[in-house]
Parts: sequence; C-alpha cells; structure tokens
Amino acid sequence: MNIILLSGGSGKRLWPLSNDVRSKQFIKLFKDDDGEYESMVQRVYRQITSVDRDAKITIATSKSQASAIKNQLGDIASICVEPCRRDTFPAILLAATYLHDELGVAEDESVVVCPVDPYVDNTYYEAVQQLEKLVEQKNTNLTLMGIEPTYPSEKYGYIIPETSDTVSMVKEFKEKPDTETAKIYLTQNALWNAGVFAFRLGYLLEKAHSIVEFRDYRALYAKYETLTKISFDYSVVENEPSIQVMRYNGDWKDVGTWNMMSEVMADDIMGKAVMDNTCENTHVVNELNIPIICMGCKDMVIAASGDGILISDKERSGYMKPFVDKVCSDAMFAEKSWGTYTVMDVQPGSMTVKVSMQAGQQMSYHSHDYREEVWTVVAGSGKAIVDDMEQVLRVGDVLTIAAGCKHTVRAETNLDIIEVQLGESISADDKRKYPSENK
Repeated sequence: MNIILLSGGSGKRLWPLSNDVRSKQFIKLFKDDDGEYESMVQRVYRQITSVDRDAKITIATSKSQASAIKNQLGDIASICVEPCRRDTFPAILLAATYLHDELGVAEDESVVVCPVDPYVDNTYYEAVQQLEKLVEQKNTNLTLMGIEPTYPSEKYGYIIPETSDTVSMVKEFKEKPDTETAKIYLTQNALWNAGVFAFRLGYLLEKAHSIVEFRDYRALYAKYETLTKISFDYSVVENEPSIQVMRYNGDWKDVGTWNMMSEVMADDIMGKAVMDNTCENTHVVNELNIPIICMGCKDMVIAASGDGILISDKERSGYMKPFVDKVCSDAMFAEKSWGTYTVMDVQPGSMTVKVSMQAGQQMSYHSHDYREEVWTVVAGSGKAIVDDMEQVLRVGDVLTIAAGCKHTVRAETNLDIIEVQLGESISADDKRKYPSENK
C-alpha cells in the first residue's frame, strides 16, 4: 500500500502549543500501547503499520515541519518536502512525482492520499486498504472515502452519492453549507468529504501533465513556487467524471480545535498543574516550568508554552484564530532532526536558547554572517567542530564561535547547551550550510 500523508498547516487553532513550525500533529497529547506520550503523526504512523506492516508511507510536508517529522519518526518514513506552501494539489502532485521518479513506484500501482490529523481507530486504515483494492478494479479513475455524518455540520464539504450503497458513483459535490442546507444533504445520503483520495499513480501523472508543464520531479521542484495555489478538490476531483466514493461509518474526529482535542487527549492535566474539586470538564496542558492552579474552572481549556498562554471556554476556543494573528511572533520552541530548540530570553542584540541534542545526533555544518554564539555545556558530552578543528565538549565548557566560522556539534550522549546569540541582526535566515560528510 502506497500512502501519501499530507502534513501541513500553520497550527494556529491549537495555539500556543502549535505554530508555523510545530503544527497540531506534532504535539504529544496521546498515549501509545505502552503508556508513552505520542503525537498525532506518531500515532497515525503506528496505526497504518499495524494494519499493513509493509505499507510504504511518504509524508508531504513543508520545509518548516520536516525536522519535526525526522525528530519524531527518525528515518522510517520517506519525506517529500515542499520548497514553499502551495495548497493540496501542488503538494500531492509533487509527492506523486517523488514516488515515481525518486522511489521507483510504478504507474500502475495504487496510491492513497490521507490527511495526517484525524483522530480515528484502526478500522479507518482498514478502510484505506479497501480503497486500494477498489482502485485495482479499475472501474473509475478516482475513489474517495466519505465519512458518514453524525450531525448536519457547517464545517465540511459534502459528497452526494448516487445511492446509499457502501460504494457508489458520485453524483455531485457541495461546498460547506449552513445547518439547514446540511440537513437537506443528509436526506440525500450525503457524506463528509474527508480529503481521502485513491488513484492509480499513472492517472494522476497524466492528469498533472495536462495541467502543469514539467519534465520530472526535480524540474517540478525547481518551479514549484510558480505553481498556482489550488486545492486537489478544485483542480482534479470536481472535474473528474469517473469517480466513486466508499462510505466509512467508523469513529472519526477532526481534532482541529482545543474543544475537539480535549475529547481525545490522554490526560486532563499535562505538565505542572493542579485543579481543585470544583473544576469540571477542564483540561490543562502546561509546557512551562512553573505551576498552574485552577479553581472553579468549568468547560475550560488552559494551555501554556513559551509562545503564550491560552485561557478559554472550550466552545469559544474554536474562534481564536483572528486573536492569535494579532499576537503571533516567532516560534519559541522547535523540534529539529537532532533534538529541540527552546528560546529562553530575547533582548536587543541577544537571544538565549537552550539546545537539547539526542545522543548520536549532529547538527548541519553551518555558519552565521551576522552573529556570534557563546555555548555553555550544561549536561552531557559531545564534540564541536569549528572551522575543521575538533574540540571535546564536557559539562562546564564554554565555546565562542565568531561570525563567519563554520561549526557543528555532535552529541555523544544526550547533550544540553545554553547558546547565547549576539549581534545587531539575529535571524533564523542567517545561516549558511556546508557539506558535512567527513565532519
């Protein structure tokens, strides 16, 4: 089974734990079978491979999220990185050409595209397997999975099938309606459009070449930022006459808001927090190293991180995006392929960061033009390489890296460094990378 998982979005609806770098699928709010906390992307990967251990999973994501995926999944999943965000049609097209040209997937093989962020049980991915079998029958060009509605929702687009059978040809698509219109759709056996698409790889490549002029994956990647921002639904699905839908009536939750996320979180309290016995239906997630005390809180969500603090009625939390837009700043926490990066303090001319590296991991070999860095090792051991000169790092060591110096760090054990960045211009864009094969 070839699966493309779409992992994108800015993550503002689960602020302050999510941001442009750490979207909701990377927040560890769930637990695995061993009781360890896991994120949505880890949960989804675990579920797919438990249903089909041989599944070939490729994650289509943005540059800003690639490091978090590598941090949480390691090298077990292939990653197709968008050079910039261009909506779902360009993202799926790039991933499809990546499968064909870089991974060698044949044109007659089935591919299923799924979002990475619904909260489901394993029957959902068993249904995804059925989509693959339906594609192999070659009765239609596209096969969708539609979710059996549980109420007349205004949040989703609708698929109107020709019949109420488990598998039916599609009659038409409807945009997100008001509640009264949604009620009418439900009388027509309508299904929620969950953004799950299945097709032969060759079909999509042929369709893509009729819409976009390109030679292969690398040529498409090079011109990616010139592609029109358009969804896969608008560009392909709604213009395809040969299309069927399979009905799914298992558990399915869109956990895009704190209100919905709180229904499936592993614990009511995560982090340092205490609630008195008058609190009801309240959830607290605290990533700060200070305690939160809740008294008399009812139907509330409280979330705290280095990016900010949210205190909200659960129902109202779904409407916070315009308020988040007013206060959004640079992300204060990011997961990297080698560990985590936490901003501790920002002053004019300086920024203090805690760098936590996992044992055996190494940063890229890089330099900064406009800032110097002062590193203090506070835990663990490793090795620094500065302008090709090696230096052992132990607790208490202090190392100054001048602007323009090439440098990297390799962690021998779990390694914590307090990094003070100094300069008139401190920016994440001030970074040049160099080959590191022999570093």
